[in-house]
Amino acid sequence: MKILGIDPGLIKTGYGVIEAAGSDDLEYIEAGVIKTSSEAGISKRVSDIYQNISDIIKEHKPAVLVLEKLYSNYKHPVTSILMGHARGVVCLACGVNEICLVNYSATRIKKVITGNGRASKQQMQRVVKNLLKLKESPKHFDVTDALAMAISYARIEGRKR
Repeated sequence: MKILGIDPGLIKTGYGVIEAAGSDDLEYIEAGVIKTSSEAGISKRVSDIYQNISDIIKEHKPAVLVLEKLYSNYKHPVTSILMGHARGVVCLACGVNEICLVNYSATRIKKVITGNGRASKQQMQRVVKNLLKLKESPKHFDVTDALAMAISYARIEGRKR
């Protein structure tokens, strides 16, 4: 089963595609970052994110797309709102392409990956690298987070079987 994890952001949207034959039989397929220009208008930025995600879905044909549940930081509400724009177009791409959409909280993802719901970004990066047998850690935390979401789905669903 191919699983696509997405860490949505208006400036950088991380994505990661894995194939899972079970909860621990994981294969890295592809990962990267979709970048948009802060100088472009909001409509251009969300359009670019939507088009790129749609292209990734069409190329890899994942069975499921995993997103982190939406949360709001009371100190930075504008950041949450902007992230919501990117998250919305990812949800739209799922609907248009008829892909199952799953949401997990950040603490659940961290707990599934590291055993600690409060794990640091660096700890997540090391564990994702080891689980996927990568030569190097992902360069961007957005990519690490996206791959962690995909791995979490494989592990959570793998335990149910």
